Amino acid sequence: MSDAVDRLVWVVAQLREHCPWTRRLTHAVLTEYLIEEAYEALEVIESAPPASWPEGPLADGTYEKLRLEMGDVLFQVVLHAAIAQGAGGFTFDGTAQAITDKMIRRNPHVFHADGSLREPRDLAAARLEDIEKNWERIKKAERAAGAAESDAAFTEVPAHLPALAAAAKVVDRAARQPVDPLQEPGPPPSGQDPMVLQDEGELGAELFRLVQRSRAAGLDPERALRQHLAALRHDLSGTDPTG
Repeated sequence: MSDAVDRLVWVVAQLREHCPWTRRLTHAVLTEYLIEEAYEALEVIESAPPASWPEGPLADGTYEKLRLEMGDVLFQVVLHAAIAQGAGGFTFDGTAQAITDKMIRRNPHVFHADGSLREPRDLAAARLEDIEKNWERIKKAERAAGAAESDAAFTEVPAHLPALAAAAKVVDRAARQPVDPLQEPGPPPSGQDPMVLQDEGELGAELFRLVQRSRAAGLDPERALRQHLAALRHDLSGTDPTG
């Protein structure tokens, strides 16, 4: 690890030992902070138009804001690892090793099984389509772990993911299946006014159709709604939507 990361791990260890407030923290208590810090980093990223990265944010100081927010996210990771280590669970090194092993395993177009880099001709020959297929195949093998694999595994998304973001993941994963199990987004049932919804079941179906259309167009429905709400707040309050 770098000196800065080593120093951070040391600082967190001292806080866990000597700070009564930090010492009482648990994984469960920290969940709200983990989500909050991730969303604060997301807010900085979305404060600049996607096409402006990296030149614009580098010039206007957005990268500096992002550096600080990512530091807060990293602190959460180190703190969770320190709590786990104190309970005899895992260490920060173990966390880093787990994601390193996963990235090597899931990217055979870049790495050999032993973690060494593939030859330049192999790296240059990698195709995006093959990379995505391999990624899904390897994930499926990891989930199966010797057990029968469910045909509905593509629907397994984090329970607390916002509904629009979760629906987008389901649509994306379904599209990468050998045969897409989802129906193409179509119009509302025959004879039904698309502007009139009878119940939440119809509303859910209509929202899912909209998510399917957005992913087919390469758009992010969760981000689109966040940006629309930010613009709406700006229009109603006269404040900067990114401030």
